[in-house]
Amino acid sequence: MNVKKTWFSAGQILLTLIVVVVAALVLWRIVNYYMFSPWTRDGRVRADVIQVAPDVGGLITRVDVVDNQQVKQGQVLFVIDQARYSLALRLAEATLEQRKATLAQAKREYARNIALGNLVAAETLEESRTRVDQGEAAAADAQVQVDTAKLNLQRTTIVSPVDGYLNDRAPRVGEYVTAGRAVVAVVDMHSFRVDGYFEETRLHGIQIGQPVEITVMGETRPLRGHVQSIVAAIEDRDRQAAPNLLPNVNPAFSWVRLAQRIPVRVALDEVPADFRMIAGRTATVAVRTETGNDRQAAHANNASGAVASQPATGASAPAASQAAGASQ
Repeated sequence: MNVKKTWFSAGQILLTLIVVVVAALVLWRIVNYYMFSPWTRDGRVRADVIQVAPDVGGLITRVDVVDNQQVKQGQVLFVIDQARYSLALRLAEATLEQRKATLAQAKREYARNIALGNLVAAETLEESRTRVDQGEAAAADAQVQVDTAKLNLQRTTIVSPVDGYLNDRAPRVGEYVTAGRAVVAVVDMHSFRVDGYFEETRLHGIQIGQPVEITVMGETRPLRGHVQSIVAAIEDRDRQAAPNLLPNVNPAFSWVRLAQRIPVRVALDEVPADFRMIAGRTATVAVRTETGNDRQAAHANNASGAVASQPATGASAPAASQAAGASQ
């Protein structure tokens, strides 16, 4: 009976130790993940937004798109009133014809003076040659005016610079637009990416090219990507530029120092066809760290690749690729 009690007590102690060890391991994994692993909930889907501004001004006479429409590169967005620019082209062409006629007359006079030989004074011959040169310059200037008028007429048709999506308000017929002022914005559909803002204490586990898992808020399927670049500088809020070019440093600071957020750009590798990509959406970004075996295999592959394709300058392939990624 005592032996059974002894075994029962030993079993309880062993079970308790196992539970404690498992709980400690689970707790350590949780603490390690939330405190040290390279992941952040502060991520944003981003894209390049091109502000389309007309090169000429005028009234909008035709609009071929609607709000939030998907457009192709070169597709017509809207047309500015072409009447004034057509008249300017006709005027420039008429001026060109006039100057060509003047040049032709000057060339005929110069040819006659040469044919007369010594009967024409040298000064008169020189003046006729000068008129030919001036006529040629005037005709060239008129040709430039014609080309400029044609370009202005062509620029009245505004086309999309990239494949993408319009913003939520397309221009309307009858609106007056001025040259150089943005009228519509196009979101480049080929520039979508994710920017993750990591605490500076977690940057030690992030390297260029590492695989990344992105979970966009409201979506069940994660996206796949890789670290494309890490920003090289952020704004120092405790230092400002002074008029005399001397550093203006804040003399006081808070004793509670929060970790700075460092932007890390993630290029997307796998995006489902039915995924709704919208710039500005919130995302959780997690950099997948390598295990020991994976790290050794990666180092072996990098070493073999460097030996096989080492450039003439002597720089290794991984160093060259890392430098190229850092410059992006």
